[in-house]
Amino acid sequence: MHRRIYLDYNATTPLLPEVLEAMRPFLGDRFGNASSVHWEGQVAKQAVDEAREAVAALLGVEPREVVFTSGGTEADNLAVQGIARQYARRGRHILVSAIEHPAVLEAAKALRHEGFRVELIPVTADGVVDLDRFQEMLRPDTVLVSVMAANNETGVIQPVEAIGGLCREREIFFHVDAVQAIGKLSVEPRRWGCDLLSLSAHKIYGPKGVGALYVRQGVDLTPILYGGFQERGRRSGTENVPGIVGLGVACRYVAERGVAEAERLAKLRDHLEGELRQAFPDVWIHGQRVPRVPNTSMFSFPGADGEALMIRLDLEGFAVSTGSACSSGRLEPSHVLQAMGVPPEVVQGSLRVSLGRDTTWDDLAALLRALRQVRAV
Repeated sequence: MHRRIYLDYNATTPLLPEVLEAMRPFLGDRFGNASSVHWEGQVAKQAVDEAREAVAALLGVEPREVVFTSGGTEADNLAVQGIARQYARRGRHILVSAIEHPAVLEAAKALRHEGFRVELIPVTADGVVDLDRFQEMLRPDTVLVSVMAANNETGVIQPVEAIGGLCREREIFFHVDAVQAIGKLSVEPRRWGCDLLSLSAHKIYGPKGVGALYVRQGVDLTPILYGGFQERGRRSGTENVPGIVGLGVACRYVAERGVAEAERLAKLRDHLEGELRQAFPDVWIHGQRVPRVPNTSMFSFPGADGEALMIRLDLEGFAVSTGSACSSGRLEPSHVLQAMGVPPEVVQGSLRVSLGRDTTWDDLAALLRALRQVRAV
């Protein structure tokens, strides 16, 4: 079998050895429930508190503003639905960008059954939220705006600080899905002016099944899970202590290594795209004219079948994607590229390559050779 080359880090990342080592005791003899008052419980509680401090330090916020969840999807749902229900008296109009992750889009759309009106903010041809249109769409009864920090498919960075300022002026709650931004750019909820911010451990070399939601102090949420009043009553359920410990270690890793790694990956990605343009003059590179996170390249071969290309590359030993992992198994074309106005025959021929800590130029050179072969067939 070929040596596998993994180039789908936006879908998930491998667990860091130091994350696994930190989690191991809490999968073994340190099994206590963090809500228990005895010694075993207090050992677990201390571990959760230390992880909360690590997440808060990475974001530049207070530990009490961090709510642990089962992942990015739950964090997004809690933010969108928790705010909407808590502050429904203020208004029932919600704005989300047309390129949001399904965890935000579907959570917002579900609120329509409760009498909320949900509108999609359009994006430019480069995949950036259209700020002029956004301002026009704001209404006196707008209660919540949700715009991601960086898109999971194209990597395009959104103008969240400008959006946050506009929301603050009008006292509208602002949620940022930062799942694809953590570890790739500086994530600063206070500077961005957001009230809520979601993140996920498995995108930053932590374990699957754990994430966090920053909730600005003074902001209330209606829970979406009811039970034992954990997480200051905002998210009931026995804490996933091993996962939370892993998230804390992953956040410390990002705080120490994130900037240097981002610079390395940006050079690799830019070199790859330069070679792609030379080898395939007809290639479309999405979002290349605007700021993107450093590890992501989404490109299209007009008239090709992206899914067939992905499968052939997989057989050659390469893990790439056609877009969002959460949409795999569904054959609908990318809603992100459609929102950007990309022609259908170009959307269909799309591939996403996302780089990570183990990616080398040799890996990308091998990918280019394989692409030449599969495109020549």
